[in-house]
Amino acid sequence: MKNNRPVNLSLATVIEVNLKSPVAVASIFHRLSGILLFFVVPGLLALLSCSLASPESFAATKDLLNGLVAKIVLFIALAGLVYHLLAGIKHLIMDWGFAETLEGGRAFATATLVASAFAIAAVFVWVMF
Repeated sequence: MKNNRPVNLSLATVIEVNLKSPVAVASIFHRLSGILLFFVVPGLLALLSCSLASPESFAATKDLLNGLVAKIVLFIALAGLVYHLLAGIKHLIMDWGFAETLEGGRAFATATLVASAFAIAAVFVWVMF
C-alpha cells in the first residue's frame, strides 16, 4: 500500500536542495531584493528630498554620503535595485513566452545571476571609488 502522507523535511535539507537550482536561487534573491527595496527606498527618497531643499542641504547631504558607512548602505541599496531590475526584466521576458521550458528557465536564471554579479561589481566600483 502506497503512503501518500506528506514528508516533513528539515530546513537544512530544503536549503541544500534549493541551492542546487539556479531558478530557486534567482527567485529567492528576487524576493529578498524586493524586501530590501521596500525598506530602503523611503530613506533614499528622504535623502533626495533633503538634497533638493536648498544649496546648503545639498552640501550637507553630499558630505553625509561621502562617509564609508553611507557608501556601504548606498551600495547595498543599489545592489538590491540592480538585481531586482534584472530579475524583473527576466520575468517580463518569460511572460512573453520565452524560456518557459525547464532547461530554458535554468539557463535564463543562470544568465540573470551572472549579469547581476557583473552589474553589482560595477556598482561597487562606482560607489566606493
